[in-house]
Amino acid sequence: MDVKSAFLYGTIEEEVYVTQPPGFKDPDHPNKVYKVVKALYGLHQASRACQDKYVAEILKKFNYTDVKSASTLVDLEKPLVKDGDADDVDVHLYRSMIGSLMYLTASRPDIMFAVCACARFQVTPKTSHLLAVKRIFRYLKGKPTLGLWYSKDSPFELVAYTDSDYAGATQDRKSTTGGCQFLGNMLISWQCKKQIVVATSTTEAEYVAAAS
Repeated sequence: MDVKSAFLYGTIEEEVYVTQPPGFKDPDHPNKVYKVVKALYGLHQASRACQDKYVAEILKKFNYTDVKSASTLVDLEKPLVKDGDADDVDVHLYRSMIGSLMYLTASRPDIMFAVCACARFQVTPKTSHLLAVKRIFRYLKGKPTLGLWYSKDSPFELVAYTDSDYAGATQDRKSTTGGCQFLGNMLISWQCKKQIVVATSTTEAEYVAAAS
């Protein structure tokens, strides 16, 4: 993965100016600044430019540039299971798609849970698993530049929320704990993880979520 080239050739849309670096100052105009055209290391625009370029590349690689986009990552009415009776799919294609998505999760945590769920079936992927992966690509097609906006005027107050389902995992009947933390009105972290124990009631599942 040529990360350096991705940063150097990532185009930024905003107007960004930097001071003249030491050793490269114009002696005739020492007080002028440079206008940045390409993303540079250290700028907050750099990671965004790199991410947008990578999303476009993997959509083109797997021929998803012209498909219909999806507004959500997963189909709640079709949970992922082993699906042993379904047809096998090309394991190399499946693993290649998963690998491309796993790299993207570093800058797109919104797809983390869905990608990890699909990654569990890399040994013997079935048609239902491939459809789930394709849905993630369709989601990226509709939201290639999705991000979080942090306002400097937000109040400085930490608020946390947590919740749990009951026996939502179809394979082992474990519950899933979800949580998110806000600093003022800005979302700063979030989690979604299966509980270690098998809860015997909704009350127990909620208690485990609150305790964690």
